[in-house]
Amino acid sequence: MERPHLHRGDEITVHLTDAAFEGKAVARHEGMVLFVERAVPGDTALVRVTAVKRSFAEATLTRVLTPSPLRVEPRCRHFGVCGGCRWQQVEYAAQLRFKQQHVVDALERIGGFTGVPVEPIVGSEHAYFYRGKMEYSFSRKQWLIEKPVSHDEGESPAVSAVYLGLHVPQRYDKVLEIDDCQLQSPTSNRILNATREFARQHNLTVHQPEEEEGYLRFLVIRESKRTGERMVNLVTYSNEPEIMRAYTRMLLAEVPDLTTVVNTINSSRAQIAFGQREEIYLGEGFIREEIGGLRFKVSASSFFQTNVPQAERLYQTAREFAELVPDDVVYDLYSGTGTIALYLADAVRRVVGVESVASAIRDAEKNAGENGITNCAFVEGDLKDRLTKNTEWMNDLPRPTVVVVDPPRSGMHPKVVDEVVGLDARRIVYVSCNPATQARDLKQLCAERYRLVKVRPVDMFPHTYHVENVAVLERKSN
Repeated sequence: MERPHLHRGDEITVHLTDAAFEGKAVARHEGMVLFVERAVPGDTALVRVTAVKRSFAEATLTRVLTPSPLRVEPRCRHFGVCGGCRWQQVEYAAQLRFKQQHVVDALERIGGFTGVPVEPIVGSEHAYFYRGKMEYSFSRKQWLIEKPVSHDEGESPAVSAVYLGLHVPQRYDKVLEIDDCQLQSPTSNRILNATREFARQHNLTVHQPEEEEGYLRFLVIRESKRTGERMVNLVTYSNEPEIMRAYTRMLLAEVPDLTTVVNTINSSRAQIAFGQREEIYLGEGFIREEIGGLRFKVSASSFFQTNVPQAERLYQTAREFAELVPDDVVYDLYSGTGTIALYLADAVRRVVGVESVASAIRDAEKNAGENGITNCAFVEGDLKDRLTKNTEWMNDLPRPTVVVVDPPRSGMHPKVVDEVVGLDARRIVYVSCNPATQARDLKQLCAERYRLVKVRPVDMFPHTYHVENVAVLERKSN
């Protein structure tokens, strides 16, 4: 008898058994695997099939019939729509177990490793209000659960057509109005709501890239959980000093201890929260952040770790795994603004950071100077070139005994992997935000000269499926 086939639009009852990557839960129906959005392992649920492939199907949750013991009430009123927190309906201890299993699965299925010691995942000290940075978008169009609404040009609505919030998944032309996000702080929410009200009261316009008009683009809020300093960065299409001065006065009335207010002016078509110049209306234009006793200046355009307490635990793990000795020379590849390099500097003779982004190199050098660190050097350039052809910088620097790599989500280029092996360091510490690409690279790194010793996952982003992982490799004996 031929097995029945699923079709798009079918509604079926399933029991969810496992967690899959990207926050989905797994069920099996008549021999076919289903990946179900917003379901929790342990649920029995009615689901609607949205796509059918050769070996699996995708579905969305219609109704929970019997809730999983792991299911909890989401804390955020916007949960399930904005897409920022995919797992708020899952108890935090279970989230950690799922993330740990994702690391194990990637190592086994992609890397081909067996029996690797995977240490217990390091959970976040705070599951809510942990982020140091939030970026909100302005829009003329608001996303509602039932239907999008907007004000077209020429209408005269009761309030200015300004909406401020986060984009729902896969929709970049509308925003979901956010008034109480649980990711940064109650003060951040006050700034968010006050900014929206200010824009409406002053009849400010939202920038439309295709029309090259309008004023408001993004609201970026940064705050340090360690120093208490706080920045508001309003990203606009044009420079309007009178508006910004009034906005700053309003912010100070709402948040008297605000540290700095910046206006980033982005007059390009690119929909990004960076610009051609920055105007400072309060304070020094940066906040101070602390990691491991080091102090960093974080400007409006700087990259900095979003969950600082967990970043410190991540760096502690990297330092522990490196087993540093005073005469070590460390190469920190993909060094960014130098946070890992500077964190390791006091334990070794020399640290060399390599980074492709010029502004990050400048920030790294400033951060070294701010902390009185003199044994770090930073080299600008793409690693694929800096390790293969433009290698003159190595002539004036000692060879590494330890290499730390912290690549982007895409992992390392195969040629970079080969060149890292060729550096012949005693140990390699691989810090990753993507267990899948990390497992792929580890397989290549361990093909001949190195062996994988152990790994330790670190949860930087509670209520999301993202997980960081630190792996350490040691050179095999000849």
